[in-house]
Amino acid sequence: MNADRIASLSHAGVRVEVVPETGSTNADLLARAAQLSEPLLLVAEHQSAGRGRAGRSWLSSSENSLTFSLAWKFDGGPSALAGLPLAIGVALGDALAALGVQVQLKWPNDVLKDGAKLAGILIETQSAPNGGTWAVIGIGLNLIMPDEVEARLGRSAAGAPWLARMERDVLMAALLDALADALRLFARQGFAAFSARWNLRHAWQGQLVVILDNGQVLQEGLAAGVDDTGRLLLDTVEGRTTVLAGDVSLRVKE
Repeated sequence: MNADRIASLSHAGVRVEVVPETGSTNADLLARAAQLSEPLLLVAEHQSAGRGRAGRSWLSSSENSLTFSLAWKFDGGPSALAGLPLAIGVALGDALAALGVQVQLKWPNDVLKDGAKLAGILIETQSAPNGGTWAVIGIGLNLIMPDEVEARLGRSAAGAPWLARMERDVLMAALLDALADALRLFARQGFAAFSARWNLRHAWQGQLVVILDNGQVLQEGLAAGVDDTGRLLLDTVEGRTTVLAGDVSLRVKE
């Protein structure tokens, strides 16, 4: 992949760096956040220590996946970023659909294809020295899912072979454009500008689901989408309730 070519193909106006290998693009950008003065996209052809939510590892390879992080500064504090992972999911969903791959969204931060995980989103924040907050948005996108990787995961995962046949620089530029447009809209209007589109792609709308915390069931009910702040809506026997995104897991009830 070529940083200059990605930047030239993109309309985002974002500086791009490509490295052959690193531990974690998120960790790298967080370490550099205090010195950044503008948004920066960091693409790794291989990540050896990629991370998902709750410290889980993200398995990737240069041939079979696309892994990158985008550092973006917001004026407010971390509380102003409620719903940002879901907004990023919407942006990815729309971008992938434009490229011929239809996906669904699972609260709070997974992109599914045919019911299996295609992409994950990890957002970490750091206060900017001169005020505001840097959000580092890490994304891992499966392109091809070999059987041996799926076996290591211990669960089904999706691939998008159509995307794997695209020129990587073109694919990366298209995703960068979608993300930059979404981030600028989020800065102006928050998640309310994305909630309706998120609900249109909601993978488990109307299905009975359980909210788990360390394997313990916290709540269960019918998934009813999300509200304008990104909270999950559950219709329970006691009535409608909301669930804040945290270190919890959402599962369809067997």
